Amino acid sequence: MAELAKKYGVHPTQIGTWKRAAINNMAAGFSKRCGDPGRADEAQIDKLHSKIGQLVVERDFLANASVQLLGTRGKKW
Repeated sequence: MAELAKKYGVHPTQIGTWKRAAINNMAAGFSKRCGDPGRADEAQIDKLHSKIGQLVVERDFLANASVQLLGTRGKKW
């Protein structure tokens, strides 16, 4: 461990901590009981779609507000 610590510039205790964590969690990486990664991706996609919708509504609102305040010269599209 001392050799690895010197090579990568970390404390030997940190390498020991990483090794214990890896050994304790290694089985979880290969088990089928873990959450479905596709389901997590779908949740992330749904979250991003709702954020896009929110941003579109805000953009349209601000575009309309700028037209009312500045007239047609404020509208660029």
